[in-house]
Amino acid sequence: MRAGKSPSRGFTYVIVLLLIALMSLGLSIAGPRWADAAQREREDELVRIGTLYAQAITRYREASPGSLKQYPASLDNLLLDSRFVGTRRHLRRLYTDPLMPGRPLGVVRAADGTVRGVFSTSEAQPLRHTPLQIDGLADMPPAAQYNQWVFMAKPILPTS
Repeated sequence: MRAGKSPSRGFTYVIVLLLIALMSLGLSIAGPRWADAAQREREDELVRIGTLYAQAITRYREASPGSLKQYPASLDNLLLDSRFVGTRRHLRRLYTDPLMPGRPLGVVRAADGTVRGVFSTSEAQPLRHTPLQIDGLADMPPAAQYNQWVFMAKPILPTS
């Protein structure tokens, strides 16, 4: 050994390796929790957006002039309802699928081609395993995939 050097040479290197190992362990524990929290936020955003669409479609139908209630021909009709002289908007903007960023939501159409609802196109498995209960909409049973969550306008109830 050289004079003036301590016998604990390389000790700092071992400490740094141990710190890196501990940080890796901490991140491996926190990573999945963070991913689950982010997934829950996207689920909540999907429910919020789907509810907005279902309510907008219902408002569009209920605002139809006359006794014949019509559904929108496209989602663009929810942005600007041209059936009226003044500007009437049922939805502020068209939202994208929060689970598939940059992609539009799927559209549920009736046999006549009118829009009845929206759904996510994601085939991922939801974190929620309980029925979705949303005010003003029908309860949705638990789903195996997000694309099974369909946000529909309230049906027209027959008057007696």
